[in-house]
Amino acid sequence: MDMVLVAGLWLAASEWDAVADALRRRGHRPVAVELPGTGPDAAAAASLEDQVAAVVAAVDAADAPLVVGHSAAAALAWAAADARPGAVRRTVLVGGFPVPDGATYADFFPVVDGAMPFPGWGPFEGADSADLDDAARDALAARTAPVPERVARGVVRLRDERRYGVPVTVVCPEFSPDDARAWVAAGDVPELAAARDVSYVDLDSGHWPMLTRPAELAAVLDDAARA
Repeated sequence: MDMVLVAGLWLAASEWDAVADALRRRGHRPVAVELPGTGPDAAAAASLEDQVAAVVAAVDAADAPLVVGHSAAAALAWAAADARPGAVRRTVLVGGFPVPDGATYADFFPVVDGAMPFPGWGPFEGADSADLDDAARDALAARTAPVPERVARGVVRLRDERRYGVPVTVVCPEFSPDDARAWVAAGDVPELAAARDVSYVDLDSGHWPMLTRPAELAAVLDDAARA
């Protein structure tokens, strides 16, 4: 099956390389999307609309794909399902959740010179980064690119309620499926509350399983493809 892979904030498409290799061995066709604004010289230029358009273009070039969004990019995967509800076979949300229409995409940290840089490991201490040693943290931080302000502070626009019919798999790395279900039941994730086919999968990792558990994440995606 075709799989469109979308990395979260600050990350390049190459962070999916190990997962993509494992997926190919399982017979799938992974395509990691290089989001506009992730290059070192383009940070201030891109917008949220540009990033959504890049994911939708990857969907259009694929054959009924799974669309996998990591962390904040769960909202990009969901936006692609909204834009192409008849083409996306399933969305897989890894450590993240959809953002409702009219909400800000990812205005989480200070913006500096038109972009939101990686804030360091302080905000991610604990379960998020417990499976990354110091060397892995340093290497990942060095690879990050600031998120354009017009991406981080962009407003999500969703238009087609047929997105609620696209099946969803929520992959739960640093939190549990019970946690995720409780957040949905409490009204914290209204898009998933309205979705008609949502499943939850536990994955024993921190927030970046494509780096620390690539084989296990590929197995989860393979299962989702066969669901």
